[in-house]
Amino acid sequence: MPAAPLLSDYTHDAWGTLQSAPADVRKFAQGPDGWLWLATPTGLYRYDGFQFERTDTVHGHRLHSTNVLGLAATSDGALWVGYQLGGITVFRKDGARTYMESEGLPAGAVFHIEVARDGTVWVAARDGLAYLAPGARRFQRLAGNAGLPERRIYQILFARDGTQWIGSNGGAFFRRPGDTRYTQAWPRSELMALAEGPDGTIWGADGKNDYYRLRTTAPTAADPQRPILQGTGMHFDRQGNQWLMQNDGLERRQPDGAAHPEQRLTRQQGLSGPMPQTFFQDRENNIWIGTAAGLDRLRRNRIETLQVPHQLENPAIVPGPDQDVWVGSYADDVRSYAAGRAGAVVQRGRLSASHRAADGTLWTGNDRGLTRRAADGTVTTIAPPDGVAGLDPQAIVQDRAGALWVSFSGGGLFKLAQGRWLRDGGLSGFPHVLATSMALDSKGAVWLGHARNQVSLVDVDGTVRRFDERQGLRLGTVLHLGPDGDTMWAGGESGTALYRDGRFATLHGRGGETFRGVSGIVRLPGGALWLHGADGIFHIPTAEIQAWLADPAHAVDYERFDARDGLQGRAPQFRPLPSLLHGPDGQLWASTVSSVARLDPADIRRNPLPPPVAIRGVKVHGRDYPASEGAVLQLPQGTDSLEIAFTALSLSMPDRVRFRYRLEGVDPDWQEPSGRRAAHYTNLAPGSYRFRVSAANEDGVWNRQGASLALHIAPTFVQTPWFKLLLGVLAALLLSAAYVLRIRVIKRSMKARLAERLAERSRIARALHDTLLQSVQGLIMSFHAHVDLLPPGTRERARLDQTLNLADQLLIEGRDQILDLRAAASPEELGLALKEFGKGLAEHRPHRFEARVTGHVRPLQPRVHEEIYAIAREALFNASRYAQAKNIVLELEYGKRAFTLRVGDDGRGLAEAVAQARQRPGHWGLVGMSERAACIGADMHLASQLDQGTRIEVTLAGALAYAVEGGGRGGLLSRWWRRAA
Repeated sequence: MPAAPLLSDYTHDAWGTLQSAPADVRKFAQGPDGWLWLATPTGLYRYDGFQFERTDTVHGHRLHSTNVLGLAATSDGALWVGYQLGGITVFRKDGARTYMESEGLPAGAVFHIEVARDGTVWVAARDGLAYLAPGARRFQRLAGNAGLPERRIYQILFARDGTQWIGSNGGAFFRRPGDTRYTQAWPRSELMALAEGPDGTIWGADGKNDYYRLRTTAPTAADPQRPILQGTGMHFDRQGNQWLMQNDGLERRQPDGAAHPEQRLTRQQGLSGPMPQTFFQDRENNIWIGTAAGLDRLRRNRIETLQVPHQLENPAIVPGPDQDVWVGSYADDVRSYAAGRAGAVVQRGRLSASHRAADGTLWTGNDRGLTRRAADGTVTTIAPPDGVAGLDPQAIVQDRAGALWVSFSGGGLFKLAQGRWLRDGGLSGFPHVLATSMALDSKGAVWLGHARNQVSLVDVDGTVRRFDERQGLRLGTVLHLGPDGDTMWAGGESGTALYRDGRFATLHGRGGETFRGVSGIVRLPGGALWLHGADGIFHIPTAEIQAWLADPAHAVDYERFDARDGLQGRAPQFRPLPSLLHGPDGQLWASTVSSVARLDPADIRRNPLPPPVAIRGVKVHGRDYPASEGAVLQLPQGTDSLEIAFTALSLSMPDRVRFRYRLEGVDPDWQEPSGRRAAHYTNLAPGSYRFRVSAANEDGVWNRQGASLALHIAPTFVQTPWFKLLLGVLAALLLSAAYVLRIRVIKRSMKARLAERLAERSRIARALHDTLLQSVQGLIMSFHAHVDLLPPGTRERARLDQTLNLADQLLIEGRDQILDLRAAASPEELGLALKEFGKGLAEHRPHRFEARVTGHVRPLQPRVHEEIYAIAREALFNASRYAQAKNIVLELEYGKRAFTLRVGDDGRGLAEAVAQARQRPGHWGLVGMSERAACIGADMHLASQLDQGTRIEVTLAGALAYAVEGGGRGGLLSRWWRRAA
């Protein structure tokens, strides 16, 4: 088989300054954290597969110089950086140290840094070779005392057998394990670059574009040492391929050493720049090339492109008769491809349609006619039907009876049976549109896919049935039909569907994938489904197909292979069809509009490495905060939104990396972003959070541990618990103020209503006093005048006197009721009303009355006002009527702390038993006064002795007595609150 061009085996990506990549890349390095480091004269760069980042610091420590030349990463995470102008710095997470001449390092440019298996760090510099043993603090220099040149040491190489090789301006030197001195190898000329081949051969470049196989013994005249290859640099990858760097490009040679000049990559083929100068293979086996203008990545393709002698144009693929695959094209003859042989012409002419029948017959067709190749190799040419000469066959199928069905583009459908062509097979009921694809099912029925979303079926009895949207078909033009047991797969412009149980069910993938433009369908014996469509080749695992068969609403998980995997071109959407087949060699063969590809489903190249995950930092209001592993990132007060940047160090297919992240305390479930490497959060409250992120590579291998970052947002004053408590207190005070204000309003309203009632009662009392009482009084006086005319001691007079006494009693009770109606409505009226009441009593009794009011007069609570008036009236009435007193005194004392009512007389007093019981048989006045005092929370004291008078004192706390609290020394808050209220 002809050698494959380099770009057909590898996917090539190039970056230059237009893509923000560095130029003049001198060295690459990659540590266990996955970062790809790049040494350039303009600084140190790192790359995560997504973006290039120039950095002046590593782990927070600054570089000694930005002109970086040497570079090495160790398994313990250390990064060694050598500088063009001398010196070397080692960066670790816990610190950094720079070594100069004072620490034993040779002066001048550091060309190369190599770390041996035992951890010893070797440095090749302008002024010699030196090493730093594990745990040592100084470099040890090796020069003439060890058999080496004093200057210009370019490279250090540790061979697989343990031999150390040194490249210098004085040639190559080697030192085997156990030796103390170096021995010079041949040729004895300047050798700047060294490489070890898979067979152990050590190669050296002499700086003149010549490569030699190095010898440890001198050449002989019979076997002179000559240049073997040409190039400025040589490298071997882990697969044993030899890579030669040349001024104009890159060349790959097979492990067997055979030269294939066409396996080259130059600037004309997309190399980033001239003079490739450094080579590196990363942990995922990607190859990186540094050039004078940028850098390049070569990733081995999963899909192999078939190498053909001529450019293919609309190729067709069909299983051949000899465990091979036939490949035809519009621009070439039909050729056979199989293991051990490739490209042999098996049929002249181009190929537009083909079919391999169950009996081994191979049918092919083009615009000149049809060819039948029987299982025994007999070839028969068949002329097309009348009227379709020169038209390409679109689809071919042979039924169980051996008849041939052919759809001609622009000519219609025909059936060849017993040597005769019949249009539509002599049947009716077919759609009047092109039959684009055909297939034979397990029962022998012929299926035809048509344009305009139609499928027809010819049963073995000749019945024609048609299917369209009414049976669930929603594919547009049907491009391929693939039998699968008792079911039939159909691929079309708009998707893929399966016919079973009388209907078509459409297949859907996760993320809204529709599997559109499918022109090739293969169901492998194990159950996996493979589709070739407009968006690439899809692999749907058996378990996903089973889940979909059980539930057609299930969105299947899938794997996609496209241009990033080496697939060149897109699946054909007209012909030749089908575009995918399972070859006799077990491989899947796929045709595109310009190439044929192969993929072994049992041996797909996978990336087994879970990608390291890193949190790059946090941005708050435009300011960046770097993330520090293991530390809590303190964010400023008032932070309510932020952006967390993260990445995954997967360099093969970074665009296929999947992320999921979660901010504990905010996200209830894992979030899966699409194409973003940052998480945005808003409306965050102060507190502690933890951000977690994990990632999977292109093959779905997850880094379960991922990365995490603890965050703390400090609260502002208004976000502290103290402020919230203060707000609560203020709210309580406001509510209390509102309550007090409301109570005051209610009290004022009640007082106003009470005043109205009292005014009305006073009016009624005045009216009764001026009319009824005066009239009754006059009537009684008239009766008294008539009674006085009767002789004393007569029976009639006694009866009239008794009646008049009752009338006087009724008059007094009526007057008392009228006085009750005239209860005072104001503090002044209270004293005045009681004074008038007492004077009224004194008018009818032989005693004097005196009223006293002391203190600052203020309104009483309405209920207190009413009860005090009633108690005072009852006490005055009792003293006037029963005490036989000469003097009665009323006192109202408005104190700061209490209100006091006192009623005293100098009458006959009460018996001790009555005073203690506060009740006389048949009288309830004292009991009523006590009950009235108790109902308002007042204390009533009774002091009385026989013939020494009686004193009644009612005391009520000011807080209970007065309408607005006053008197007392309430706290500052109470006084303020009262003022506020």
